[in-house]
Amino acid sequence: MRGLLASSIGVTCAVALALPLTSPAAAARPVPAAEPRGAAEALGSTQSLPLAPLASRDRTLAPGAAEQGLPRRDVRHFSLVGVIWDDPDTVLHGSVQVRTRAVGADTWSGWQDLETHNDDAADPGTAERTSGRVHGATAPLWVGDSDGVEVRVRAEADRRTEDTARGSRTATASAPLPTGLRLELVDPGESAPAPGTRGAASGAQPAAVRRSAPAGARPAAGLRSAPTADPVADLATPEADTDAANAGLAAPGAAEIPALDRARTEQELFALRAGELTKQQRAKPYIGPRPRIVTRRGWGADETLRERTFVYTKKVKAAFVHHTASGNGYRCAQAPSLIRGIYRYHVKSMGWRDIGYNFLVDKCGNIYEGRAGGVAKPVLGAHTLGFNTNSVGIAVLGSYGSTKPPAAVVQAVARLTAWKLGLHGANPKGKTTLKSGGGNLYPKGKKVRLNVISGHRDGFATECPGRKLYGKLGSTRTTAARLQGR
Repeated sequence: MRGLLASSIGVTCAVALALPLTSPAAAARPVPAAEPRGAAEALGSTQSLPLAPLASRDRTLAPGAAEQGLPRRDVRHFSLVGVIWDDPDTVLHGSVQVRTRAVGADTWSGWQDLETHNDDAADPGTAERTSGRVHGATAPLWVGDSDGVEVRVRAEADRRTEDTARGSRTATASAPLPTGLRLELVDPGESAPAPGTRGAASGAQPAAVRRSAPAGARPAAGLRSAPTADPVADLATPEADTDAANAGLAAPGAAEIPALDRARTEQELFALRAGELTKQQRAKPYIGPRPRIVTRRGWGADETLRERTFVYTKKVKAAFVHHTASGNGYRCAQAPSLIRGIYRYHVKSMGWRDIGYNFLVDKCGNIYEGRAGGVAKPVLGAHTLGFNTNSVGIAVLGSYGSTKPPAAVVQAVARLTAWKLGLHGANPKGKTTLKSGGGNLYPKGKKVRLNVISGHRDGFATECPGRKLYGKLGSTRTTAARLQGR
C-alpha cells in the first residue's frame, strides 16, 4: 500500500491526472548517455539520482525552507518512479511531485503526486527490517515508457500567528526533509506476457508462454511449512526454488497455476495439509475453489534479485487488502511489467528481501503470485507493518481513494481469500486475534481483534486500501464465505 490518515496529517492516496505541457521538440533533445541495451538490462534496471536543493517559489516561506528536486532532464527509459531516503523510520511530511515525458513525445505530463507515506513494510525487529539495507520511500507511480523526468519535494509548511509588541505576525516554519533523498527510475525490463492475461477494454489475450522445466529442480517433498524465520534450504537455482515451492500445484516452469473446481480443491486440501487439518475441517472443509494464479514465472520475475531463502509464518489467520497507490493508468496487458517494476523497487530501492505482497490483483481481476515461497504456503510478507505474522497481504494494482474498483477486482479478491483462508480453516466473515509487532495504532505485544478480511487501515493509521476499495470489503467477506460453502 500507504498514506497516513488525512485527519492526522492531511495526505491523500489519490494520484493526479496527467495533463499535457509543451516542451522543446523531441528531435532537438540530446541523446541521454546510456549504454546499449544488453541481455542483463533487458531484465530491468534502476537509475538512482540524488536530489538537490531548489530555489523556493514561495516568497512567504522563511529563508532556507526545505525544497529539493531535479530540474527537467533526459534519462534512460523507465516506467515506474519513486523517491527514497536514508532512514525508513523517518516520515516525509510534505509533498513529492513528478512530471514525465513519454518516449517519442515532445510534451510533458502535468505534475503528479506520489504517495509519501508508504506504510507497507516488514515488522519491527525482524531480520528483514533490521538488515541495514532498508530505506524510507514513497509509493511508486506507474508512468509508462518515459525518457524525461522532473521532480520536486517540498516540506510541509507550518504557519502560525504570533503576538508581538508591535502586533500580530505570521511565522512560517517547515520540518526538515529526510536525508539522502534520491529519485528512483525503474525500467521493469522485458518479459513475455502471462498466458491468458485479459487485456483492457480491447479484450486482447496474449499467447501462452511455454518454458521448459529448469535443470536440477527437486520435488516438493523437501519443502515444508516452517516456523517463522526458519529458512528453507537452497535448491539448485532461484528459479528451481520457486518452481519447487509450488510443486503439486503446477508443473516446473509453468506460467500459471490453473483454477480448480470445488471437489478437486477439497482433494488438494487433504493432500497439502493432511496432518494439520482439524477434525472439523476433515468433516466439512470450508474452502473456495482454487482460482487461476499467474506465477512469478508468468509475470517474469528475475529470481536473482530476491534473497534465496524463503521465510514462513505458522499459519494464515487473516488477509489484509491493500492498493499499491501506483495510479490507474496501466492497461491490464501491462500488469506484469508493473509488477516487475514494483518488485524491483521493493528490493533494489527500498531494500526488502522480495516483493512485499503475497498476492497482487490487476483491475481486470487477474491474480498474481507475489512473494516467493509457494502460493499455498504461509509465506511471511512485508505488507502490514506490525501484522505480517500469521497473515496474507493482497494488493490491488492501482489507486482507489476516489476511484471505484471494478467488479472484477472485488470478485478476484473474494475468490482468492475464499481459497487461501480456507486452507487454514478461517471464516472470511469471522473475527480473529493477532498480536501486534508494533505500529502507529497498536503497541508491540498488544492482542488485537480484527476482521479475518481486513483493510490495511485496520492495522495501521493509513488511508490504504483507499476509501472506495475499503468500502467493498463487506461484500468481499460475504462472497468469500459463500464460495467456501458457509
